[in-house]
Amino acid sequence: MTGRLNSAQPYALGLFRIVVGLLFACHGAASLFDFPNGTQMGGQAPEIGTWPSWYAAVIQLVGGLLVMVGLGTRAAAFISSGSMAYAYFKVHQPEGLWPLQNSGEASAMFCWALLLLVFTGSGALGLDRLFARRAAESGSEPAAQEAKAAAPATA
Repeated sequence: MTGRLNSAQPYALGLFRIVVGLLFACHGAASLFDFPNGTQMGGQAPEIGTWPSWYAAVIQLVGGLLVMVGLGTRAAAFISSGSMAYAYFKVHQPEGLWPLQNSGEASAMFCWALLLLVFTGSGALGLDRLFARRAAESGSEPAAQEAKAAAPATA
């Protein structure tokens, strides 16, 4: 049974990445565009360039979309995770020590989920892997090494 689970790991990781990216992008869309209707975070869209709310919303939308499609996953997840750490410690944590006290559960969960993707990469079903595979087929040596490292392990 362990062998089957191990062989499915890249696909489970890919699905995890897609869901986390979609949910993260939805937070940015809700903040910037009130999408979906009636879910705007904080009740009013931040003005362009407003620190930190507008920048956070842009990072959420763009970072979430990049993570979702698996393009530049590690870099996008790193920046997005950092923005959630900032949100937790600067916005939520001063309101109380524990996430349940300060309404910081989402920030903490996104921070750690995105940090996990920094270390694991995009998994299966991502554009990172597709581009690495194409570069490996064309004979590019650094890309071939990247594709080999991203290939699922067989058990």
